[in-house]
Amino acid sequence: MSLRWYSTVVESTDHRALARWWATALDWEIAYESDLESVVIPRWSAELSDSLPFHRVPPGMVFVPVEHQKSGKNRLHWDFAPHTSDDREAEIHRLVTLGATLIDVGEPEDATWTVLADPDGNEFCVLSARDE
Repeated sequence: MSLRWYSTVVESTDHRALARWWATALDWEIAYESDLESVVIPRWSAELSDSLPFHRVPPGMVFVPVEHQKSGKNRLHWDFAPHTSDDREAEIHRLVTLGATLIDVGEPEDATWTVLADPDGNEFCVLSARDE
């Protein structure tokens, strides 16, 4: 027996807006939205999840409302990678145009990743381009 990674839950002072931001940033879709949560999933998973075995359904992102602002560095963050056929710098620019912020968390000068924060301040990385 094994567990399925079901979702990553993110607290936000405006959970609906942050879910929409991530849906746009990843080209995913809002699967569910209420006063208690907003759920974002890959577009293709909505089409395939009925045909996939339980353990193969990909995780989603769940945004839940909180009153407090984020403080301090995340202890968990996402890493995203462009394909080698994509323009990594253009992708970073697109994310910044959408509302992400370039931040410095003390990464080395020769880092092969770029650290950004979403509009709520949650850190994530855009890695070097890769094929797999």
